[in-house]
Amino acid sequence: MKLNLINTREKRKSKMRVGRGIGSGKGKTSGRGHKGQKSRSGVAIKSFEGGQMPLYRRLPKRGFKSLNHNKKKLIAVLNLSKIQHFINKKTILSSSKINLSTLQKSNLLNKKFKKLKVLSTGEIKEKFDLEVNFISNLAKGKIEKIGGKVSLIK
Repeated sequence: MKLNLINTREKRKSKMRVGRGIGSGKGKTSGRGHKGQKSRSGVAIKSFEGGQMPLYRRLPKRGFKSLNHNKKKLIAVLNLSKIQHFINKKTILSSSKINLSTLQKSNLLNKKFKKLKVLSTGEIKEKFDLEVNFISNLAKGKIEKIGGKVSLIK
């Protein structure tokens, strides 16, 4: 690439000049049609409904919250690898029953959670008893294979 070969002039599309004669394509009424409020200048009719109370003022003021919004936030999700990590660090004992309240008492889970769900990601080496609200089939299989027990709370 050479500097003397660069074309510095950009080819711009010429701006349509409105109201400059019939031959221009936007002459006479300048694309505004005939008469009426919209053909005049200085008009902005966004939500005007001809004097009727506009829809946005007729409806009550309300926010938006999904119906499932709060339910999903109250379920703590733990993987088997995380539980094994806690056991390795000796923050929880594998001999005791592991449930939501024991995890919350040892400050491993936030107090806001109401239910506990266990997923199967990761490997476990020690057997333990688990008390949960939800558990994946793979996680249940892994725990029972090693000799642990899973009890579901409803």
